[in-house]
Amino acid sequence: MSLNIPNRLTLLRIIMIPFFMLFIVYAFFGNDNLIISRIIAGVLFISAAITDFLDGYIARKKHIVTDFGKFMDPLADKFLIFGALFAISVSGFIFPNDWILSPEVMRHIFFWASIIVIFRELAVTSMRLVVVKAAGTVVVASKIAKIKTNAQIICVSLVILEPVLFPFAYGVLSLISIAAMLLFTVWSGINYIITYWKYLDPNK
Repeated sequence: MSLNIPNRLTLLRIIMIPFFMLFIVYAFFGNDNLIISRIIAGVLFISAAITDFLDGYIARKKHIVTDFGKFMDPLADKFLIFGALFAISVSGFIFPNDWILSPEVMRHIFFWASIIVIFRELAVTSMRLVVVKAAGTVVVASKIAKIKTNAQIICVSLVILEPVLFPFAYGVLSLISIAAMLLFTVWSGINYIITYWKYLDPNK
């Protein structure tokens, strides 16, 4: 099977996911060199996220649309975010001891925020299938949904790299980014439900 450039980028994104997850979960360079694991995990995650923007841009620019891309691109996006959320939730070193909240509290906050994000993503994905089947209408990503995606990527990036880039913030930036991620995740989810409720009405 011959893949065009956008599809290759999508496939590359999927391949990169387990690698950044490994560096988030395991301190391969020891507890004295956690910064190295953070930097590698952050670079891999951000690089994978950039491929998400690149494949869409190239596909639109060159008018390249394939069934493979339609199926794999949104799936790769979900894998990217879900993989990062899962890895951070189980990591034993991502949340430092010197932040304003303890690592255990931060882990709990991030875990429940992740649950809300995952539920929203699965609910909207299911809704898309129902709308397509009911009306043949494609559910287009709204501006709020695009902001939501950016908020999720920024949140994950900050949680991983804040101790490296902003050690003086003591976790405040990560907490703000988690709150922003939750805000836009819930907001975009409600917006989708309101917009397409007529196709989900249980009385029909």
